[in-house]
Amino acid sequence: MPTISVDKYDLFEALGQKYTTEEFEELCFEFGIELDEDTENDDRPIVDGVQEPPQLKIEIPANRYDMLCFEGIALMLNIFRGKQPTPNFRLAQPASGDLETITVLEDTMKVRPLVACAILRNIKFTQKSYDSFISLQDKLHQNLARNRTLVAIGTHDLDTIKGPFTYEARPPKDINFAPLNQSKSMNGEELMAFYEKDRHLGRYLHIIKDKPVYPVIYDSNRVVCSLPPIINGDHSKIKLSSTNIFIECTATDKTKLDIVINMMVTMFSVYAAEPFTIEPVKVISDHNGQTRITPNLSSRTDTVEIDYLNGCLGLSESPESISKLLSKMALSAQPSSEHPNSEIEVTIPPTRADILQRCDVMEDLGIAYGFNRLPRMSVTKTVGAPLQLNKLADIVRLECGMAGWSEVMPLILCSHDENFAWLNRKDDGKTAVRLANPKTAEYQIVRTSLIPGLLKTIRENKGHSVPIRVFETSDVVFKDPTVERRARNERHFAAAWYGKASGFEEVHGLLDRVMAMLRQAFITHDEGLTGKEVDYKVTATPQKRDGYWLEPVDDEPTFFPGRAAAVYARLDGKTARIGEFGILHPTVLENFELKYPVSTLEINLEVFL
Repeated sequence: MPTISVDKYDLFEALGQKYTTEEFEELCFEFGIELDEDTENDDRPIVDGVQEPPQLKIEIPANRYDMLCFEGIALMLNIFRGKQPTPNFRLAQPASGDLETITVLEDTMKVRPLVACAILRNIKFTQKSYDSFISLQDKLHQNLARNRTLVAIGTHDLDTIKGPFTYEARPPKDINFAPLNQSKSMNGEELMAFYEKDRHLGRYLHIIKDKPVYPVIYDSNRVVCSLPPIINGDHSKIKLSSTNIFIECTATDKTKLDIVINMMVTMFSVYAAEPFTIEPVKVISDHNGQTRITPNLSSRTDTVEIDYLNGCLGLSESPESISKLLSKMALSAQPSSEHPNSEIEVTIPPTRADILQRCDVMEDLGIAYGFNRLPRMSVTKTVGAPLQLNKLADIVRLECGMAGWSEVMPLILCSHDENFAWLNRKDDGKTAVRLANPKTAEYQIVRTSLIPGLLKTIRENKGHSVPIRVFETSDVVFKDPTVERRARNERHFAAAWYGKASGFEEVHGLLDRVMAMLRQAFITHDEGLTGKEVDYKVTATPQKRDGYWLEPVDDEPTFFPGRAAAVYARLDGKTARIGEFGILHPTVLENFELKYPVSTLEINLEVFL
């Protein structure tokens, strides 16, 4: 969840009441947020000879975009406490009568096709509200906008530019302007090179860097307002003294675009000369049928059943009481005109983009009623039960623990080399699921074996006394074009012995113990085994009894030649190879930087279900 820092005493002033830390923490709990820290008694930094004022660090649910700034927190807490009604956000026509316009050209479809704009008139910023305005943009960029890939926000001093505006896509060399806080003009290619090593902006360049055209917004005098999603022009930068703010948002996702523009204007329209008024802008986009007036501040109306709300929370509230409670959460509600005794109509303001369906309304009702006041509900009559696969894994886990082996839980992602080359295995391209854009080389694929994780764990703990005995019971993943998601999980059990001796008999003994616990008999060749003809293939052999057996293998380069065995099992008349164990090859030990022999075991547990 994002953590928002606000000035403690400014917030108390906005709330019209001073709280102790405990009292404010209780208020946060009642509202469904959490006070993370009060810095009142901390050593706060001194800036320009003045100590930073005490801060309240508040954790906000990730879907409450309306509370990512001081203004939103103060507004919603005041509504919750009944100190003010839900604001009536409204669009106000300009004094001239003609709406400002922005024309979208068709070439933007190649890179970033959507745009929405709005104007805040006669804004009066203080240093703190100005900083909050900038901070909200950053929070929305990081959160909802997914680091500007979905939406990018540009804010401009409207008095320095002149409409009508155009939103175009042009070759990088054709775009020339001085970027924010720079005096030198540069084209698109020069700008990319200039900011390539910038700690802040460098991480956004990849969004458009390789595109044949870059998106750009011009005013009527061909002054560049911004190069989204990278940077604004220095010519139109907003300052503390700016009073008329032009806000433009470009996007690849329309839903996110509408939410972001609404959050920006609703939160800061409180500083307008006429609070909660926003001047709309006409977006002319005839080539794709997206011509419209933005922002859209209309409320949404949904109908919710009274029985559903009461039943989920264990309440017996009347429609009128429910409507009153929901008003504390900035929702307007009233009994339905058609079914006043069984349904309520809930009006959802533009600030509450997190309300998607009736369960969200139910959650808000529970918050408004009070978490601690909700009646205790019986949970004995449930249909939930552990999955059989998880029960099986727990049984194996318990047995290994009682045998003196230590459980480890490595990450499910690993590098390609760790999964294949370091185990002397080849990748056929049809087995492992690759990540399209891995963060680091360590997280390139989803593992197809538990062995690399065990060996890395031993490597990081090889300073401990030997022998080291570790095991894991978890999932591996394989490509599978026959299923909808094109991949499937498979539950495996693996163990590794690291010591001065080979430990082959140790993993063999652990296998026998686990199989005995699973009530699988050991079958000898005298009982009519068919040999290697069943290698990884399931065949019907109903005339033979169930159990498991071992076969020597020499075609596994992971293991030392002549020191490995395949594990076969016959269950319900079907036979399959379920795993293998043996002493690892010296090159594998070298790859994982291990100086003592290691024996490993890995089997598929799902065949025993």
